[in-house]
Formats: sequence, structure tokens, C-alpha cells
Amino acid sequence: MPEAASASAASRAVIGDSEFDRDTAVVRRAPGVYDIDLSAGWTIISAVNGGYLLAVLGRALADALPHGDPFTISAHYLTASQPGPAVIRTDTVRTGRTLSTGQASLFQYDDEGHEVERIRVLASYGDLDTLPDDVRTTARPPVIPPMDQCFGPETASDIRLPSGGPAPVPGSSAITDRLMLKLDPSTLGWALGAPSGKGEMRAWFGLADGRDADPLSLLLAVDALPPTAFEIGLKGWVPTVELTVHVRARPAPGPLRVSITTRNLAGGFLEEDAEVWDSADRLVAQSRQLARARLS
Repeated sequence: MPEAASASAASRAVIGDSEFDRDTAVVRRAPGVYDIDLSAGWTIISAVNGGYLLAVLGRALADALPHGDPFTISAHYLTASQPGPAVIRTDTVRTGRTLSTGQASLFQYDDEGHEVERIRVLASYGDLDTLPDDVRTTARPPVIPPMDQCFGPETASDIRLPSGGPAPVPGSSAITDRLMLKLDPSTLGWALGAPSGKGEMRAWFGLADGRDADPLSLLLAVDALPPTAFEIGLKGWVPTVELTVHVRARPAPGPLRVSITTRNLAGGFLEEDAEVWDSADRLVAQSRQLARARLS
């Protein structure tokens, strides 16, 4: 291995010791009750990213339940979370030999000191390492150009035409500094003022510090790409109402490929279906979310 490559590999963050791990770490105050300071590093516009929040609650449930890996987790986003202190309360619904089910809610305080529930989840956990190897599927990995032919979100912003795609979204985009995102050029019509209308977004995905993916970071990956609404021709952000994630396997080391599609925008709401594939061409996570579309 060349010296430069060796130095780069040596500086990569590892699972358990990375910015993502530190910023999703929860402190147990009492059985089932956890404190966390939500990091401003995972914000988009003025709110904390929904995938980051899901990973935070996912980590609390991994500690509270006898099984450590999320198999399925469904979240309802009730109010927008802000950086700063929060408390998570968990309840164990059922424990079994292969699956445990629990629920959790994250709370913050408003300006008057009243407790406000931000997000509520129901999840089932198990052990991904005990799953059988048998796979029968018609799903195929998304076709994405090599990384050096794709664009980071900062490049997509730079190539927007003055009268073209979505106006720059006001507020923080700190989360993009913590991600390795390389967007498929064929899903970047919105950045050139010529959205395809197909409602598709595809990208290579990783964490900027080189940390490999694990089941908890998959909860972030499904909600980290620009919204498909941009390619439908809508402007502005798309707040999540509900998000369900299925984790199918522990991801192999290396970058992930994320594909998101929207087929139906109606009544001011749209769905986003995501697939996450690892470097071994395995479908490691799937999700569906319902989001509100800002039509004006």
C-alpha cells in the first residue's frame, strides 16, 4: 500500500469512535430514561435531521432492550427538534427469544419550560448475525456512475442557474459536512433548473470521517439525500411526517449506494421509498416515509 494511502486508512474513524458515535451517544439517567445533547452538526435548515434523530432513539433502545440490532423501527415526527438538551424515555413492550419490541419518545422544552414531545418510535430488535444466509430476491442494486463521475451536494449548489432550480435553502446545512455524498448526475436536473419529473435520487453514501456503516448509521442513510421533491420540480424542504426503516443485514465495509424514489404526490403529501445497498451488493436496509410537500 502506498504511504499516502496507508496514512489515510490509519486516520479513518472506526465504529464506536467517530463523530457519529459521539453525537448519538446517550447517557442513562435511570432505567429506561436517557439524556442527550442533540448536536448542531446534524442540522438542515434550522431543524435536526430526521435520520440522525432516528439513530439517537435507536441507540437508546439498543441499550434498553435485550437485543442490540434494529430490525424495524417506525417513527412519527411530531414537532421539529432543535439542537440542545433532550431526554428520551423508553418502554419495553415485549421480549422474546429472537425479537424484542420497545417504544421510545424524545422530549425537549419550549421557551416557557413546558415539555414537548418531538418524535415517537416503535421498534423491534434482534441479532442480525443470527439470520440465515438464504436470499431470494428480484431486487437489484441501483446503477450509479463511479464516484469520480458524481457530484457532492456543495457542487450541486454551485451549478444552480440563477433562475433555475430550487433557491438555496436558508439556514444550516451542517449535516453535509459530516457526510460523504456523491450524487448521481442523472438525478441532478433540479440543480440545473431542469428537473426530470421522475422523483428519483441516487448517491454513494458514507460518513465524512471514513467510519464504516453499521445498523444504526443505516437509520441515518435512508434520510440523508436531497429530497426527491426537487426532481419533481418542487422548491423548499420536505418535512418528514412518518418514517419506517427495515434493517436487513449488517453492512459490509465500504461505501453504500442509496436509491430513493417517489411515485405519488397527492394532497400535499408524497412518499419516499429508499433502498440501501452495501459494497457486497446486498440490500441492507429499506425504508418508506410520508412527507409533506410544500407546493408554494
